[in-house]
Amino acid sequence: MIELYHKISVDASKNITQLYSTSFSMGIKLLDKTIHDAIFSIYGFVRLADEIVDTFPRLS
Repeated sequence: MIELYHKISVDASKNITQLYSTSFSMGIKLLDKTIHDAIFSIYGFVRLADEIVDTFPRLS
């Protein structure tokens, strides 16, 4: 079951990366294939976190 979760998570991260940053996703392809999933996953996580922070109203 963890394999399915991993696949869905990586697929979601790839989609997020490709939709938000075509240049970054193209740049990832220049790196060694063994680290593609990890880089997509990091970008996807950070992108989602940034979207969450940006949705909160400014208090100051």
